[in-house]
Amino acid sequence: MRYAMVIDTRLCVGCMNCVVACKVENDVPEGFNRDWITETVHGEFPSVRMQIRSERCNHCDNPPCVHCCPTGASHQREGGFVMVTKNKCIGCKACLAACPYDARFTHPDGYVSKCTFCIHRVEQGLDPACVSVCPTHCMHFGDVDDPASDVSLLLRTRAHHALLPEAGCRPHVFYLT
Repeated sequence: MRYAMVIDTRLCVGCMNCVVACKVENDVPEGFNRDWITETVHGEFPSVRMQIRSERCNHCDNPPCVHCCPTGASHQREGGFVMVTKNKCIGCKACLAACPYDARFTHPDGYVSKCTFCIHRVEQGLDPACVSVCPTHCMHFGDVDDPASDVSLLLRTRAHHALLPEAGCRPHVFYLT
């Protein structure tokens, strides 16, 4: 079992419902985010394309944040969840420097925090909070190893990309184009 998120960039309108749901669900302090909206523009007029993406920790197969953590606070759980055990974190920020996605922040209480794919919800059979509130249903979550899952079907039938593949992290957030 390996979890992944698939986001359809044709449907994302940048409403930020995912960002708000994450903040509420995970009690993220004011001024910090575990996910965010990014807009990119490619091309030159009149052939310009804009892409809106909901971004977060990519729960990589080869997470540099885990490899550099001196205490083991950053670790990988079954299913590919990249997690931080806050009471083991010494706030050294090595993982912040190692993450090519800028997906971590130092919580005001001194430990590093990040997206968890709402593992507490997934363990109850629910989607992550961000996926559950998306009004355009552009976000999908599931077991990428299950060939019948929505995420597997979408990745087999639609062109897609991951962010910064050149970093060698093998991310598990994919964007349909």
